[in-house]
Amino acid sequence: MMTLARMRTIGVAALGLAGLAACSGGGRGSMQAAPQPTLANQVDPAIAKAQADSTRYPYTEADIHFMTGMISHHAQAIRMAGWAPTHGASPSVLVLCQRIINAQNDEIAAMQRWLRARRLPVPEPNPAGMTMTMNGVEHAMLMPGMLTEEQMKQLDAARGAEFNRLFLRFMIQHHTGAVTMVNELFGTYGAVQDELVFKFASDVNIDQTTEIARMEKMLAALIFESTSK
Repeated sequence: MMTLARMRTIGVAALGLAGLAACSGGGRGSMQAAPQPTLANQVDPAIAKAQADSTRYPYTEADIHFMTGMISHHAQAIRMAGWAPTHGASPSVLVLCQRIINAQNDEIAAMQRWLRARRLPVPEPNPAGMTMTMNGVEHAMLMPGMLTEEQMKQLDAARGAEFNRLFLRFMIQHHTGAVTMVNELFGTYGAVQDELVFKFASDVNIDQTTEIARMEKMLAALIFESTSK
């Protein structure tokens, strides 16, 4: 006959084995059920990079205003240049207009990506100006150098040599405004720390200053040609 002490010993041993089995099984189960990444947990690489950049190089309201306003500024330049083929532009003006269209379309896309990656409002390109809402009413605000509605109508009505002259004069005005925007941005305390804003603003300054010099020479040649006839 089994003694009481013997029965207690066997019971303790059985409980110990059951505990070991449970611990061993739990370990295997937790390894097999490791959580997998889901679409909800994944972050868009562009947004992740923008967030990291913004931590190191914080952007300011001035940066946002510049990138937003330059979209409409570029949109108007593209509209102006787009009239060249149908308004009797000279070959040299046609080449200049195509260069402006190609470059500024790419730059608009880059500015929209910058805003989108930082989860900021992304405006559609508006040749009439940057849209702002005041007292519940939308208004188009012209950025520096942008043509008024009357100037745009004047350019659209011109043809041939008159279109060439007006286009160059108005685009010099337009580009000078863009350079002014860049200078104002660089003159704002704390702005232009973001790497992409710095590169873009610097490129705008160099490219448009170079094109202003080129257009001034083209305009001078047109004026000389018209007066020498």
